[in-house]
Amino acid sequence: MTFHNKRESDFLLDQFISHLRVEKGLAANTVQSYSRDLIRFLSFLEEKDTSIFHVTQDHISEYIASLQGMLSIRSIARNLSTLKMFFRFLMAEGKIKENPTRLVESMKLPRRLPDILSHKEVDLLLEQPDSNKPLGMRDKAMLELLYATGLRVSELIGLRLMNINLEQGFVRTIGKGSKERMIPLGEKARKALQEYLLCGRLVLLKKGNISYLFLNSAGRPMTRQGFWKIIKKYGIMAGITKTITPHKLRHSFASHLLEGGADLRSVQIMLGHADISTTQIYTHVSGERLKKIHETYHPRP
Repeated sequence: MTFHNKRESDFLLDQFISHLRVEKGLAANTVQSYSRDLIRFLSFLEEKDTSIFHVTQDHISEYIASLQGMLSIRSIARNLSTLKMFFRFLMAEGKIKENPTRLVESMKLPRRLPDILSHKEVDLLLEQPDSNKPLGMRDKAMLELLYATGLRVSELIGLRLMNINLEQGFVRTIGKGSKERMIPLGEKARKALQEYLLCGRLVLLKKGNISYLFLNSAGRPMTRQGFWKIIKKYGIMAGITKTITPHKLRHSFASHLLEGGADLRSVQIMLGHADISTTQIYTHVSGERLKKIHETYHPRP
C-alpha cells in the first residue's frame, strides 16, 4: 500500500469514527471497539499491499479467517459487523463503487443463556433487608417487587404511586416502545409494598410531595445507580458468590416461572417482550422438569 493510499485510508477511518460518534451517537466504548477493529483490518491490508479502494470479498473472507484462534467468536462477529458498517459508509460517501462485504453473511452466534439465581439464593437475598427500618422496608419492597414481576430496573425506579393497585394486586408499567402492561404482584410483594407505603415511605418523603414510588434517603426518586448499589450490597450480605444485578432477578423471575409450568406466552406478556423468540431463551431451565415428566408418565421411562 503506497504512502498516499495509507494516508487516505487513515483519513477515511477518522471520518467514519467521527460519523459514529457524532451522527450515530454511539457510546465511547463502542466507538473505541470499532476503531480497534478497523485499525487491525488496515494493518492486514498493509501486509497484503492492498488499498482500501481495492478490497474484494476474498480479502474480507481471508481476514475473518485470519482472526480465528486469535479472537473469540463474538469478537470476530463484531469485526465483521464493523467492516460491513465501514464499507456501507464508504459507499454512501461515494468513495467506492462496490461494497466487498455485501455478499458476506453475518455470523450467527449462539444466544447466551441467562445467568440466574437458584430459588434458595433468591430467598437468601430477599431476607437481607431490615424491615424494621424505613430504608429496609423500601429495599424489601423493591426486591420483592422486582422478583415478583420481572420488571426492568428502569421500569422499577420509574414507578409512581398510581401505578400500584394493592387492592387488586397489580402493577402497571410502561415498557419499551411505550407499551403498557399489567403484571400481578403476588402476595409477598403486595405485603412488602403495603408496609413500605404505610410506614417507610412516609419517613423518607419528609415534607415533599413526590409521586415516585421509591425514594432515596434524601426524599428524592431512587436512581438506577442507587438501586444497583443496594442489590449488590444485599448479595454480599447473603453470601451469594454470583454477581447480583437487577437484570439477574428479572432472568430468575422468568426462568422460575417456566420451570414451575408457566406457558411461554404468559411469560412473554409479563416481561414485555415484543417477540416471543426473545422469551424462548428461558426455556432451557425447564429441561429438568421435562425429564421428570417423562420419567413419571412415559410407559417405558
